[in-house]
Amino acid sequence: MITLGINAAFHDSSAALVRDGELVAAAEEERFTRIKHAKRPVPFSTWELPFHAIDYCLAEAGLTLAEVDHVAYSYDPQRFLRERVPGETVTLPMQPSAGPAGEWESVWDPLFASYIVNAPRQLAAGAPHHLKRRFAGVRHDGPFRWHFVDHHLSHQASAFLAAPFERCAVMTLDGRGEEVSTTYGRWRDGRYDALGEVRMPHSLGMLYERITGHLGFLHSSDEYKVMALAALGRPRWLDAFRRIVQVGAQGGYAVADFDPVALFGPARERGAPLEQHHLDLTASLQSVLEDTVLALATWLRERSGEHQLAMAGGVALNCVMNAKLRDAGIFDEVWVQPAAGDAGTALGAALWTDWRERSVQRGAPAPRVWSMQHAYWGPGYDDEAIEALLRWAGLPYRRLVDVPRETARLLADGAVIGWFQGRMEFGPRALGARSILASPVDPAMQARLNELKDREDFRPVAPAVPQEDLAQWFEPADANRGEAPFMLFVYRVRPGQAARIPAVCHADCTARVQTVRRETNPPYHDLLKAFGALSGVPVLVNTSFNVRGEPVVCTPQDALHAFYSTPLDALVIGSFLLEKRP
Repeated sequence: MITLGINAAFHDSSAALVRDGELVAAAEEERFTRIKHAKRPVPFSTWELPFHAIDYCLAEAGLTLAEVDHVAYSYDPQRFLRERVPGETVTLPMQPSAGPAGEWESVWDPLFASYIVNAPRQLAAGAPHHLKRRFAGVRHDGPFRWHFVDHHLSHQASAFLAAPFERCAVMTLDGRGEEVSTTYGRWRDGRYDALGEVRMPHSLGMLYERITGHLGFLHSSDEYKVMALAALGRPRWLDAFRRIVQVGAQGGYAVADFDPVALFGPARERGAPLEQHHLDLTASLQSVLEDTVLALATWLRERSGEHQLAMAGGVALNCVMNAKLRDAGIFDEVWVQPAAGDAGTALGAALWTDWRERSVQRGAPAPRVWSMQHAYWGPGYDDEAIEALLRWAGLPYRRLVDVPRETARLLADGAVIGWFQGRMEFGPRALGARSILASPVDPAMQARLNELKDREDFRPVAPAVPQEDLAQWFEPADANRGEAPFMLFVYRVRPGQAARIPAVCHADCTARVQTVRRETNPPYHDLLKAFGALSGVPVLVNTSFNVRGEPVVCTPQDALHAFYSTPLDALVIGSFLLEKRP
């Protein structure tokens, strides 16, 4: 059974392809179009489908769209429309924003809903000219079967059908879906039970987005910057936020409306200096988020009776919150799906539809045959393809005899390296397939990398460490089975070690750690070990291979463009090395 998952309703458009319960490929549209997040989350862009990501997933499986059995779209327009459109017609005024919204939340909601209802027709007839061959031979009604899957059910399925757990509690925290922002559930004995939800407009994700915008950052994009700034502030507005966010019974909470200007002062203009009261606002917001989620998790632990927790939704990308939840001991283990934001709903919609249809065929719950052990589900390029490009472009390069050892020597000598190996990551984190790597030993390396990537000075960079070496450098090393493969939890740097890896220590002496197992990424693991043998420090700085405002590089061409347009010292791409310095 072949199932294609699609996310396109809001932002981070993506596709995923599942064959008989196993993921074959998954990718975000931005990696191909080079437009960050693929599009902005506005009604005018809802019609855009991730054709390039779909084309890639089909190509990876050796299929055309006509050979797909099911297409699962991660949003259910009927749940959104409800009784507001009883017939077949929606009415859109010529100038919608000139009038009241009426029964809609936004005057543009009819346009938004209409685009989604017509997504099957757009898929069948709207492919770009250069991709049409793979999309030929289909109509809006088949031969595939189309499924609209609830947005938050897609988030939930991306957690419990991918997690390395046989049974678990499930919590999703997002900005918004059709009607809800937060859901709870339990996966046990091949059955999923919904345990509760929080309905819009109450949303922790929307609250975080609103303050992100107030601070002069781009909402639905820059929330991670607000999280990073929180370590530099004092939560002096925590009481105000506690009046805004009220935790209720049965996993419920309410977010009161408020005027951020009246409470916290004028909005910061983009690019204006960050002052202490801005930092204090981020610290206050982060604190109320953490306190609220701990309270929700405590209720879910008791209600579900489960000891393990799987999470998804954009808020679950907040690695500081995740660490607080991990360390609170409410659950024995916490697992976060690496593409926890909306991109991951393509995966969830595909996994859910595949599992449900296989269960119908069997007349009993279908067994799970796959769990997400790594995030390398995107495009890959072999040495033959890479070398052909290097020769065609006339670029100087040499083939490395021992990629890990020779790269480690460059890093130990202070080089900053673009690292392009294997299939690229699905999700926002670079995890050793499309990374910029550097030594953590030099205290000036963080500033050097931020300058190289044209990033704000306050942005920390993250460390990667072999899993077996985690306990020597970071704590708590035994949490979550000693694994953090997706860089979604912060750790404390062990006493005495911070001075040895100053470049990856944040202001509060924490670090957003990635643990690396050789089974999932041999070249990357071997590199860490080789660098450790040279320097005594088996830790590297790992930041995404991109520059400000651009997606992570996807193709060898993207890598070459980024290499030659930045002060990177070297590029290790497949088995080949390109250098700028003699």
